[in-house]
Amino acid sequence: MEQQVETLQQQLQQQEKLASLGILSAGIAHEIQNPLNFVINFSKLSDKLLQDLTDIIDDNADRLPADDRDEARDIVADLKENMTKIAEHGERAISIIQGILLVSRGKDNEFLPTDVSQIVKEYVRLSFHAMRASHKGFNITINEDYQDGIPKMMVIPQDLSRAVLNLMNNACYTVWKKAQDTTLPDYKPTISVGVKADSQQLTITIADNGEGMDDQVKKKIFDNFFTTKPAGQGTGLGMPITRDIIVNKHGGQLTFDTTCGEGTTFTITIPVKKA
Repeated sequence: MEQQVETLQQQLQQQEKLASLGILSAGIAHEIQNPLNFVINFSKLSDKLLQDLTDIIDDNADRLPADDRDEARDIVADLKENMTKIAEHGERAISIIQGILLVSRGKDNEFLPTDVSQIVKEYVRLSFHAMRASHKGFNITINEDYQDGIPKMMVIPQDLSRAVLNLMNNACYTVWKKAQDTTLPDYKPTISVGVKADSQQLTITIADNGEGMDDQVKKKIFDNFFTTKPAGQGTGLGMPITRDIIVNKHGGQLTFDTTCGEGTTFTITIPVKKA
């Protein structure tokens, strides 16, 4: 009993740290969004100025030596390409920040029109980069397959993103752990992610070629406070929360197929509710 109490205390402390980190992340995201908006706006303004400069060069082409004229045009073309890249990556950063703010500010159980593929993309990347920050040298191959033309779906975006993040975190951890096995020099950590939909259901799959699960883990995978991670690295609440999000909140199913030593595939299926 004392050991169980101590374990629960450690897990609650971990949850409190995560909650504080969530609040801090939301504050940082909000503060970063404003300067990013300036970066994007000024890059677009600079692009317009470069177009004006191009017009001036063309209007005065006969007054400039041919070499200088061509060099000026090349420089302007390079600058315009740079401005486009700055705006593109700025927009991507804004998209990530909006996703973080959505998770922190979203109302409980509020269904919203959502681009599910975009959510999955963002949180797959966030999980990957978080793992790289925690484990030096971590690297994997991520295969992504997103069906074209999926319309926006009515889901609870902050909860669905949390479910995707939990599954992706587990996938990253198991392939990282397997990669530590020095008896497998040819092992290549790989995670495959897919999103597809038909008229009846939306399907999200996250498959890894990690350690897989034995019979004991399969029986307990959705039990509260059960974790295969070392103390301090897992709360044992990720999978129960994920199942609750998919099954109880979205009326869907969360299933898995696993082979010990070879890997695991988690499949989320949710009834289609078009926006």
